[in-house]
Amino acid sequence: MDKILDQYPLLETIDSPEQLRALKVDQLPQLCAELRGKIIHELAVNPGHFAASMGAVDITVALHYVYQTPYDRIVWDVGHQAYGHKILTGRRDRFDTNRKFKGIAPFPTPLESEYDTFACGHASNSISAALGMAVAAMQQGEKNRHVVAIIGDGSMSGGLAFEGLNNVSSTPNDMLIILNDNDMAIDRSVGGMKQYLFNLTTSNSYNQLRFRLSKLLFRMGLLNEERRKALIRFANSLKSMAAMQQNIFEGMNIRYFGPVDGHDVTKLVKTLRDIKELPGPKLLHLHTCKGKGFAPAEQDPGPWHAPGRFDPQTGLRIKEDESQLPPKFQDVFGHTLVELAEKNPRIVGVTPAMPTGCSMNIMMARMPERTFDVGIAEGHAATFSGGMAKEGLLPFCNIYSSFMQRAYDNIIHDIALLRLPVVICLDRAGLVGEDGPTHHGAFDLACLRPIPNLTIASPMDEHELRRLMFTAQLPDKGPFVIRYPRGRGVLVDWRCPLEEVSVGKGRCLKQGSDLAVITIGPIGNTAARAIAQAEAAQRLSIAHYDLRFLKPLDEELLREVGEKFQRIVTVEDGVRAGGMGSAVLEWMNDHGYYPQVKRLGLPDQFIEHGSVKQLQQLCGIDEESILQVISEK
Repeated sequence: MDKILDQYPLLETIDSPEQLRALKVDQLPQLCAELRGKIIHELAVNPGHFAASMGAVDITVALHYVYQTPYDRIVWDVGHQAYGHKILTGRRDRFDTNRKFKGIAPFPTPLESEYDTFACGHASNSISAALGMAVAAMQQGEKNRHVVAIIGDGSMSGGLAFEGLNNVSSTPNDMLIILNDNDMAIDRSVGGMKQYLFNLTTSNSYNQLRFRLSKLLFRMGLLNEERRKALIRFANSLKSMAAMQQNIFEGMNIRYFGPVDGHDVTKLVKTLRDIKELPGPKLLHLHTCKGKGFAPAEQDPGPWHAPGRFDPQTGLRIKEDESQLPPKFQDVFGHTLVELAEKNPRIVGVTPAMPTGCSMNIMMARMPERTFDVGIAEGHAATFSGGMAKEGLLPFCNIYSSFMQRAYDNIIHDIALLRLPVVICLDRAGLVGEDGPTHHGAFDLACLRPIPNLTIASPMDEHELRRLMFTAQLPDKGPFVIRYPRGRGVLVDWRCPLEEVSVGKGRCLKQGSDLAVITIGPIGNTAARAIAQAEAAQRLSIAHYDLRFLKPLDEELLREVGEKFQRIVTVEDGVRAGGMGSAVLEWMNDHGYYPQVKRLGLPDQFIEHGSVKQLQQLCGIDEESILQVISEK
């Protein structure tokens, strides 16, 4: 493996892109090497998104070198490409706080730096946002402002990217789209666009000759903008005939350059300078290697998307001894799905680019013909599942809770409306920790609760997850949502018989007489510990109910609580506004019960990044906060 730099003489002098632009071009390869060394050494001890940022180092340096940032706008797409960008834009000496509580944000955000032009925690939004900025610059007379969108890591498969391209092709603008093509999302990219980009070739010399010729004809007065567009269309037709290949971007009147080696920083600088002042929309296609500069990540980029701690010299990933630990919820899902699919031939698996992240890769290895990775396309994943369900299959569609928000309309119109049997498994529900506000699964309970025909459940532990999955695939259950958190459960011995759970029925976990605590999902384990403390310290008698289902509500359980208790505390790991506590309050009021109800959950604000423990404390749903509330007289 190449020696990893641990000295940064050039990088130590750069606190802003202005200082970067003072370097000579032949110094940039050394700067890129130092930047990679910095990322390697920092992420070895402070884990984060590794491989994508390593692959984007060269284009990051080239962009800040050629463009006058922050006046010129660089719009990142998936934010985990942008660690090099952060280091070069005044955050070098604070980069060791990346993703930590009160430290640097996990993804670019204008709330942190003027160099971060837009929010980019998810994917596929850069083209649309950049076009908006380009139009705003024109409208406000900022004719010298350049706008660049950098999209990649599988994001071009997202529907919003195509919507943006469609508008770029018909709206006057001079923006540049950089396609960082590394054949990856988190796992390998999939779909027709991946194959198309793999096959797409063109001549850079041809593009440069065409550019110089057009400038000459403009100066001679033989070419105006309208004639230029017609000439481009004619030239594109000739090129397509000669190459027997149609360029989709040029077919949309977006001038195409590439493919170009995305790791040759000096060539990137020259190319960017050559096309910088070209009128009209442009796309620069880069071929890059995810994990570039670190051999283990280059050879196996999937696990190195976010590898955790590792040895920067050997590449050995540092793993904890898991033999005595409870499993991750996602792994219980993955193994249970295979167990169910072996017995039920109607079951198929669907995931939008997260087979490893949600552990559907377990079924994918065993039953590849019955599993579908549809790429970064959550809306399509939902509607695709609906289509299969309409024709007799039973899809388990696994989407991260926060990403599900992009499929909200599809769930309503293409699944719930027809009461189609799709099992929507929402991984990463609740607070996810260091990935921050763009990734917290905060809104699923509140936003799904009003939708007719849905069943919405959240398991308190691994046994409950297995039983809910078994129940969801039984006949006539309709669309069934199961939400569970990132990380480990509580049961080392997690396997259990697969038994049906009565839909809409909660559980009384503990009887009591002084007050009732109602929880939903794994946060119930935290509440149980707080209840035990309160009873031991203050001789209180506290009942604990696991609601289990947000929809339909267990009315028998709620009637029992309403009749027995004047004090109720509800605890959930979603937003308070419109969530489980609100549902309990509404039911009590509608049925003539008027207890004092204290709702604990996420406040009406976006929650920052930090460890789950720190964020639960911040939001008042940690053990100590629950203890304090239930101990109040």
